[in-house]
Amino acid sequence: MLTVRGNNKISQIQKEFTTAFPFLKLEFFNQLHKVHEASPKKALIKTDILLKERIKGNSEIVINEEMPVSLLERLFMETFGISVQVFRKSGRSWLETTRTDDWTLRRQNDEGKELSMFN
Repeated sequence: MLTVRGNNKISQIQKEFTTAFPFLKLEFFNQLHKVHEASPKKALIKTDILLKERIKGNSEIVINEEMPVSLLERLFMETFGISVQVFRKSGRSWLETTRTDDWTLRRQNDEGKELSMFN
C-alpha cells in the first residue's frame, strides 16, 4: 500500500510507485486522457516539482495492488487535478497500459514481470 500526498515530489511518488510495483511506472502529464487512450509525450510534467505545486487540493490517495489502473488514473485527476498514466515493462520497453486500464495494478505488474523474463 502506498499513500500519495501533495507534499511529495513527483519524482518521489514515481520512485515509491516503482518500488511497490517494479514492472510498472507512473508518468505525469499536463493533459487529460480518456480510459484506453494514450498521453502525448510533449505533455509530460517535470519530475522535480512538488505535487502540491500542480494540485487543486490538499488531499491524499491510497494506492493498493487490487486497484484497477483506470481507478488510479481517475483518482489522481479527481483528487489532485493532474493526469497520470501507468506504463508496464515489456522486455526493455515501457508500454502505456491503455488497452488494459481495467486490469489491477497487481495483474499489470505480474504481466510486466512475465514479459521481462524473456529478454
